[in-house]
Amino acid sequence: MNWYDTVFEVIDTRSFSNLWYWIALAVLWSSVSHWVLGVPFDMIIRARREDEGEAMTDLQDLVRINVNRILYVAEVSGTWAILFGSAAVTALGLMAVFYNVEIAQAVLLLAGPLALLGALSHRTSRIIRTSGVQGSALIQQLMRHRFATQMIGVVAIFITAMFGMYQNLHVGTLSF
Repeated sequence: MNWYDTVFEVIDTRSFSNLWYWIALAVLWSSVSHWVLGVPFDMIIRARREDEGEAMTDLQDLVRINVNRILYVAEVSGTWAILFGSAAVTALGLMAVFYNVEIAQAVLLLAGPLALLGALSHRTSRIIRTSGVQGSALIQQLMRHRFATQMIGVVAIFITAMFGMYQNLHVGTLSF
């Protein structure tokens, strides 16, 4: 047995059995659910407690800036972003399903739900701009968006965990 085989037997480089993949998954969904349309969640809570004043003004300004930024990017390059994004997700899907490339499966399970979240963020931004919500109605809209984000995250983590366990049992040392 050579040195190369020994190292890769001890340090497993597969995606679903790698601790760093699961840490990245946890950090990804933790940070995505903390930043609601680019606004930190603690800022939303502080504005909800004060109901009026500087915290609410800061929240409304930051939401306005981020909503305008999201909608501007969608208007200027939305078609190209959807085109290249769907091509990338399709390529990952083909490699993951038909060729059983484990890294493609892992990246697809990270990127697929984020694409759905991008569409949700665009929809919420459009609703906020067209309805012109302010104050407690704005906070309620942001809380609904955060709840939907967390539900997408829960489902994504569950599916990723189930598929990862299946892969580890199927491909791993037990080989069921």
